[in-house]
Amino acid sequence: MEGILIAIFVLGYAAITLEHPLRINKSASALLTGVLVWTVWILMSPAEAPAIELALDHHLSGAAAILFFLLAAMTIVELVDAHDGFSIITSSIRTRNKSTMLWIICGIAFFLSAVLDNLTTTIVMISLVRKLLHDQEDRMLFAGMIVIAANAGGAWSPIGDVTTTMLWIGGQISAANIIKTVFLPSLICLLVPLWFASRRMKGNLPSISLQEEQVSPTTRRERNTVFVFGIGALLFVPVFKTITHLPPFMGILFGLGTLWAVIEYIHRSKQAEQKEFYSVSRALQRIDTQSVLFFLGILIAIGALESTHILSHLAQWMDHEIGNLTAIVTGIGILSAIVDNVPLVAASMGMYDLGVHPTDSFLWEYMAYCAGTGGSILIIGSAAGVAAMGMERISFFWYMKRISLYALLGYFAGAAVYVIERS
Repeated sequence: MEGILIAIFVLGYAAITLEHPLRINKSASALLTGVLVWTVWILMSPAEAPAIELALDHHLSGAAAILFFLLAAMTIVELVDAHDGFSIITSSIRTRNKSTMLWIICGIAFFLSAVLDNLTTTIVMISLVRKLLHDQEDRMLFAGMIVIAANAGGAWSPIGDVTTTMLWIGGQISAANIIKTVFLPSLICLLVPLWFASRRMKGNLPSISLQEEQVSPTTRRERNTVFVFGIGALLFVPVFKTITHLPPFMGILFGLGTLWAVIEYIHRSKQAEQKEFYSVSRALQRIDTQSVLFFLGILIAIGALESTHILSHLAQWMDHEIGNLTAIVTGIGILSAIVDNVPLVAASMGMYDLGVHPTDSFLWEYMAYCAGTGGSILIIGSAAGVAAMGMERISFFWYMKRISLYALLGYFAGAAVYVIERS
């Protein structure tokens, strides 16, 4: 039976990886994989049906905590964006020097990604760059560096990257400790490639206004209010968990409810058609629900492999054959440049026991860094890279030729800093 389950998972994983050549959405492949592994397991072991159902309930509750967190967080970000709240950050850029601008843009992306997520940050920052730069080559270089900055920024924050959030919700890491220990490696992961890339960026922008006045549908007071409450809701989640010891999704739901009430209040006097554009129902229509279903499929599929002890056997085999935990996790990070990091981290969470590797141990912190930043090595290795690829029409080989080496150097530099830190 184990062989059949592994075969189903491997085929499903291959379909996810080959999403573009097959022209089948990876969410569909993930859902089919997740349902099939449980279906085959229960059909081949009818005597164990009650135990299998209990195991499914257990894994579904864990997956639901992650999915509700992601849904609420994405809704908050969409509400802030609908009110043009991010212009508060982007409108502060005044320099005309391209090299200086690259440092500023990447610095903003690094810290913004820690609060939002790497995908949203990439979209926001590339949209800004498109208004400031007209040369296609320059824009692609900026976009590639934004991908590195956004992925590095998400790795050290419990709410900055899906994989780090999964580890936080699962109890593998704590919010304060992941910030304290992974911030410096993540920063080095950005600074090394940024130093090389900025040396290639010469000259100034043409003498045009960098800040084109645009008519915004919201007032400054509305933008500021929603921005403050939105970002505050995201930042309050770790505080809420520390005070109440409730799961993080409870904190993010509290923040969403608060922001929802604030938006209803500030638009209370407007016509129904105007209020609809800023409503939560409109934001829910714009969020990436396909990704939520993708995560659901992956998490329940991994849950089946964990419950059948396939993952624990794989961990034992890797420990026996490779033996070096640092090498194993470093390899997982590099592999995430080719394969989606969400199932890799989900599988790792099932492979290693918290009793052996407790909260905030080397394995989990290093996993957060490697899985979060390794995807920058190739443009297809992260959601941020795929978004940049579409927005700026960056080819796979252009990125490999111009950005991949910088990202690889940064990845190993940050990894070395973390290993030295822990030793």
